[in-house]
Amino acid sequence: MRIALIAMSGIRVHNPILAEIGLTLPGFVERGKAIASLPSLSLLTLAALTPERHEVEYIEVADIRDMDTLPECDLAAFSSYTAQVKDAYQLAGLYRAQGVPTVIGGLHVSCLPDEALEYCDAVVVGEGEPAWPRVIADMEARCLSGVYASDGGNYDLADAPVPRFDLLDPERYNRLTVQTQRGCPWQCEFCASSILLTSRYKQKPVPRVIAEIEAIKAIWTGEPFIELADDNTFVNKHYGRQLAEALGGLGLQWFTETDISVAEDHELLRLLKEAGCRELLVGLESPSAEGLDGVELKHNWKRKQIDNYHRAIETIQSHGIAVNACFVLGLDGDGPEVFEAIERFVEKALPFDVQITALTPFPGTPLYDRLLAEGRILEPGAWEKCTLFDVNFRPHRMTLEELETRGLALGLRLYSEEATARRRRGFKAQLAAGPSHLSA
Repeated sequence: MRIALIAMSGIRVHNPILAEIGLTLPGFVERGKAIASLPSLSLLTLAALTPERHEVEYIEVADIRDMDTLPECDLAAFSSYTAQVKDAYQLAGLYRAQGVPTVIGGLHVSCLPDEALEYCDAVVVGEGEPAWPRVIADMEARCLSGVYASDGGNYDLADAPVPRFDLLDPERYNRLTVQTQRGCPWQCEFCASSILLTSRYKQKPVPRVIAEIEAIKAIWTGEPFIELADDNTFVNKHYGRQLAEALGGLGLQWFTETDISVAEDHELLRLLKEAGCRELLVGLESPSAEGLDGVELKHNWKRKQIDNYHRAIETIQSHGIAVNACFVLGLDGDGPEVFEAIERFVEKALPFDVQITALTPFPGTPLYDRLLAEGRILEPGAWEKCTLFDVNFRPHRMTLEELETRGLALGLRLYSEEATARRRRGFKAQLAAGPSHLSA
């Protein structure tokens, strides 16, 4: 059997002003483009779980309009972000018209399996690893159909295979991904990450992580750049130190996402620098306590950390690790004053990079359910607008026009050559000062 593993990639912003102006600005949608251009780690993992008697081909589709022919296969398996899922459905329809069975998985369809079954023969809900062998068995028995649910988040990452990185052409990528954990204990209302696949926060054993990196090094000439595909890599400091110690000496440069608490552990920061960590994306979300209030569904932890934001950025960067400070525009607690507040914060704290995104109600998140119940979703089902930059909801303390126009204006200022250069100089100054001056 020939299996086509099809990853829907690429990003298309719908706001015409953003599409025309924003895409030309360094950093404005740079992070979104980077994420969208990464290979599908989930499909490469499924390839590793596929018996050798079957042939697998990994395919990336950025725009179905550029496809002249369909790759030939006996089974078409799709993975897609929410913003590209309608394209995945359309492509699945073309395969089904030729009599080729189709299966789809991922965050979006795990939340909306009934929708997906309108367009595909089968849907994998939740973590793919425990469900994929059943998909293969039913395909061999010619009875593929319906929902293939995982085991409720109980999959042990110690059993995870090394993804089939050998299916990739490394020349096409500026980085490859490795996942060290799934889930996050903070459970933010807007979060549409692996927390929707598993109810448990769990880590992959460090030796398994190293085995995956060694597989990447086997296909990558020179020093590879790795992105850890985690929700919050260093929320568990003990695991983080073990991981950093193991990464040291591998000749890597890497990037990941974590929360601001990493600044509390100077030993961990030292290990991260020595292990090749170049940058940490830190979700600050808002510079105001009002904006952060209620963002987390359980602990309201981030609101309690806001007084530490400036010093935490300086601490991290003094160790030689750049901070990408991430803010979300349109939080219910923030009014029009937030745009200037973010700019003032950035000018004072001087993170190396800054990311601004629009609050995005992804299906399956508590945020989507709440805004839908409040009648604030502008176009229910307009998944193509779930780009992190388009706005598809009615803000609480500002108008839609204010969010869109002032958000764009903020981006123009933050990503100007002058502002970018100023942040770079700030990072160098904090690095030159070193962490010792912060210990007093």
